[in-house]
This record gives sequence, C-alpha cells and structure tokens, in this order.
Amino acid sequence: MVNPWIAIGALALVAVVIPLSMMVVSALLRPSVPETSKRATYESGEVPTGSSRAIRFNIQYYMVALLFVVFDIETVLIFPWTVVYQSAIENVGLARALVPMLLFIGILVVGLAWAWRNGAVEWVRSPRADRQRTEHKS
Repeated sequence: MVNPWIAIGALALVAVVIPLSMMVVSALLRPSVPETSKRATYESGEVPTGSSRAIRFNIQYYMVALLFVVFDIETVLIFPWTVVYQSAIENVGLARALVPMLLFIGILVVGLAWAWRNGAVEWVRSPRADRQRTEHKS
C-alpha cells in the first residue's frame, strides 16, 4: 500500500516548484529597461499632481464591496447545503437540517438590516440627479 502522504508531498512540491520556475524563467527572459517613470507613484505614465492626502475617496465603494463579499460567501456556503438538503432530511430530520441554515440566513438578514439602517447601501446622490428629480416633479 502506498503512503498517502507521498501524494500530498508531491503535490506540495509541484505547487512550489512550478511558480518558482516560472518566476526564474520570466526573470531570465524579460528585457531590463530601467526608466524613471517605472518608479513613479502611478505606473500608467500619469504625473502625480498635488498631495495624495487631498484626494477624497468615497467610502461607499468599499462598503458595497464588503457587503458583496459577505453575501457572495453566503451563496458559496448555501449552495452545498442545498445539494445535500434532501439526504439530510432523510438522515437527521427536517428540524435538524433546516434550523442551522435558517439561523445562518437570519444572522445575514440582521447584518443586512444593520448595514441598510446605517446607510451602507445608500448611494450618494449627485447634485445633477437631485436637480433633474425636482424638475420632473414640478
């Protein structure tokens, strides 16, 4: 009988050797063209103007991204549960199969309600959109 740790070790070795060999080959084949623009803050060639502290980013984008990640993970966790749901009912009963998932979804709904109440899912309206809305009403 072959030891299963040999396969795990071989997989780990391949997982290390392939990326390292790709980086070595890339370092050997790529051209080396030193430029001052490569060391700039923005590699796109844009010349930075002003202080980086003066730029204001809307935190709303980050809040929506975090909410997306949370609910995306929820989908990933619910999908396998739906696949085994029928056999879980047969093996452990309806209540023991359903209650943990309802609790999980309930916690997520409470989190969504909290985020909604605190304005995490409300977009900041532009002055132009507000003007158009008031013009259409009058």
